[in-house]
Amino acid sequence: MTTSQNTEKKKSGVFGKILAWLLIIIFLAVGGWVYYRYYFVFGEGVKSGYLNFAVKKGNLFKTYEGKLIQEGLRTQTGSGVSSNEFEFSVENDSIFKILELNSGKYFDLHYKEYHGVLPWRGNTRYIVDEVINMK
Repeated sequence: MTTSQNTEKKKSGVFGKILAWLLIIIFLAVGGWVYYRYYFVFGEGVKSGYLNFAVKKGNLFKTYEGKLIQEGLRTQTGSGVSSNEFEFSVENDSIFKILELNSGKYFDLHYKEYHGVLPWRGNTRYIVDEVINMK
């Protein structure tokens, strides 16, 4: 084996290692971004108000969606006043059944907020995971 063949093998080996590490770093960065965007819980809280509706809808993924009308008024940009509305999604069937059967009642709902929306999780960034109180 000549010296030029040995040098060429060393260069290709180093290049392969650099490429492998680069791909691992890119894979980990993309995985971290996906986790942060779609699975990291950004915020949690409780919203209270009257349940306007709870529906199951969707073209490909059937998801549970709802709207809570909160007491009080807020001013919109421009003229007029509107109510505070909280649109949310529900993953749990049993929570949806409670909401569906009690539309129009006053609820305290615990929710989690995510940075992004997944089509099988719902149409909103807010996912209701618990009914705290119902009046």
